[in-house]
Amino acid sequence: QVQLVESGGGLVQAGGSLRLSCAATGRTFNSYTMGWYRQAPGNQRELVAALTSGGSTNYADSVKGRFTISRDNAKNTVYLQMNGLKPEDTAVYYCAARGETSYNYAYWGQGTQVTVSS
Repeated sequence: QVQLVESGGGLVQAGGSLRLSCAATGRTFNSYTMGWYRQAPGNQRELVAALTSGGSTNYADSVKGRFTISRDNAKNTVYLQMNGLKPEDTAVYYCAARGETSYNYAYWGQGTQVTVSS
Protein backbone atom coordinates (compact mmCIF):
# COMPACT_ATOMS: atom_id res chain seq x y z
CA GLN A 1 0.00 0.00 0.00
CA VAL A 2 1.09 3.53 -0.77
CA GLN A 3 -0.35 6.68 0.76
CA LEU A 4 0.27 10.01 -0.93
CA VAL A 5 -0.02 13.48 0.58
CA GLU A 6 0.34 16.58 -1.58
CA SER A 7 1.33 20.04 -0.44
CA GLY A 8 2.47 23.32 -1.92
CA GLY A 9 -0.61 24.55 -3.71
CA GLY A 10 -1.87 28.08 -3.41
CA LEU A 11 -2.69 31.32 -5.16
CA VAL A 12 -0.12 32.87 -7.48
CA GLN A 13 -0.13 35.57 -10.13
CA ALA A 14 0.35 34.72 -13.77
CA GLY A 15 4.02 34.28 -14.55
CA GLY A 16 4.80 33.11 -11.05
CA SER A 17 6.05 29.78 -9.75
CA LEU A 18 4.99 27.10 -7.33
CA ARG A 19 6.51 23.81 -6.27
CA LEU A 20 4.20 20.98 -5.36
CA SER A 21 5.40 18.15 -3.17
CA CYS A 22 3.99 14.67 -2.73
CA ALA A 23 5.16 12.62 0.23
CA ALA A 24 4.67 8.88 -0.06
CA THR A 25 4.62 6.09 2.46
CA GLY A 26 5.84 2.63 1.61
CA ARG A 27 9.22 0.99 1.34
CA THR A 28 9.07 0.48 -2.41
CA PHE A 29 8.58 4.11 -3.43
CA ASN A 30 11.61 4.05 -5.70
CA SER A 31 10.09 1.30 -7.82
CA TYR A 32 6.94 3.25 -8.70
CA THR A 33 6.16 5.47 -11.61
CA MET A 34 4.92 8.76 -10.18
CA GLY A 35 2.56 11.10 -11.90
CA TRP A 36 0.96 14.49 -11.44
CA TYR A 37 -2.56 14.97 -12.73
CA ARG A 38 -4.82 17.98 -12.66
CA GLN A 39 -8.51 18.60 -12.95
CA ALA A 40 -10.13 21.94 -13.59
CA PRO A 41 -13.87 22.52 -13.03
CA GLY A 42 -15.86 20.99 -15.84
CA ASN A 43 -12.82 19.25 -17.31
CA GLN A 44 -11.58 15.70 -17.22
CA ARG A 45 -8.58 14.82 -15.14
CA GLU A 46 -5.45 15.01 -17.27
CA LEU A 47 -1.91 13.78 -16.89
CA VAL A 48 0.49 16.69 -16.46
CA ALA A 49 3.78 14.89 -15.93
CA ALA A 50 5.12 11.44 -15.12
CA LEU A 51 8.45 10.08 -13.95
CA THR A 52 9.48 6.43 -14.00
CA SER A 53 11.77 4.75 -11.52
CA GLY A 54 14.44 4.80 -14.22
CA GLY A 55 14.19 8.54 -14.66
CA SER A 56 12.18 8.77 -17.87
CA THR A 57 9.75 11.65 -18.01
CA ASN A 58 6.82 12.72 -20.10
CA TYR A 59 4.84 15.92 -20.03
CA ALA A 60 1.60 17.23 -21.38
CA ASP A 61 2.25 19.50 -24.35
CA SER A 62 0.63 22.39 -22.49
CA VAL A 63 3.29 22.37 -19.75
CA LYS A 64 6.45 21.38 -21.63
CA GLY A 65 9.25 23.80 -20.93
CA ARG A 66 7.47 25.24 -17.90
CA PHE A 67 6.95 22.31 -15.50
CA THR A 68 9.53 19.87 -14.19
CA ILE A 69 8.85 16.63 -12.35
CA SER A 70 11.52 15.18 -10.07
CA ARG A 71 11.83 12.77 -7.20
CA ASP A 72 13.95 12.27 -4.11
CA ASN A 73 13.86 8.57 -3.30
CA ALA A 74 15.65 9.10 0.01
CA LYS A 75 12.74 11.30 1.11
CA ASN A 76 10.00 9.29 -0.62
CA THR A 77 8.91 12.51 -2.27
CA VAL A 78 8.06 13.59 -5.79
CA TYR A 79 7.96 17.24 -6.83
CA LEU A 80 6.38 19.31 -9.55
CA GLN A 81 8.15 22.60 -10.17
CA MET A 82 5.81 24.91 -12.03
CA ASN A 83 7.20 28.04 -13.64
CA GLY A 84 5.60 30.58 -15.93
CA LEU A 85 2.18 29.77 -14.55
CA LYS A 86 -0.87 30.74 -16.57
CA PRO A 87 -4.51 31.17 -15.55
CA GLU A 88 -5.32 28.01 -17.51
CA ASP A 89 -3.08 26.05 -15.12
CA THR A 90 -5.68 26.63 -12.41
CA ALA A 91 -6.86 23.24 -11.18
CA VAL A 92 -6.70 20.72 -8.39
CA TYR A 93 -3.43 18.86 -8.75
CA TYR A 94 -3.19 15.21 -7.75
CA CYS A 95 -0.20 13.01 -7.13
CA ALA A 96 -0.50 9.39 -8.26
CA ALA A 97 1.59 6.23 -8.20
CA ARG A 98 1.61 3.01 -10.20
CA GLY A 99 3.76 -0.06 -10.26
CA GLU A 100 6.19 -0.31 -13.16
CA THR A 101 4.26 -3.17 -14.72
CA SER A 102 0.89 -1.56 -14.17
CA TYR A 103 -0.95 0.56 -16.71
CA ASN A 104 -3.26 2.29 -14.27
CA TYR A 105 -2.38 4.55 -11.38
CA ALA A 106 -3.56 2.67 -8.32
CA TYR A 107 -2.73 5.19 -5.62
CA TRP A 108 -3.88 8.79 -5.40
CA GLY A 109 -3.42 11.74 -3.09
CA GLN A 110 -6.21 14.00 -1.93
CA GLY A 111 -5.25 16.86 -4.23
CA THR A 112 -4.01 20.39 -3.74
CA GLN A 113 -5.55 23.52 -5.25
CA VAL A 114 -3.50 25.72 -7.56
CA THR A 115 -5.05 29.03 -8.57
CA VAL A 116 -3.35 31.37 -11.03
CA SER A 117 -4.72 34.89 -11.24
CA SER A 118 -4.40 37.03 -14.33
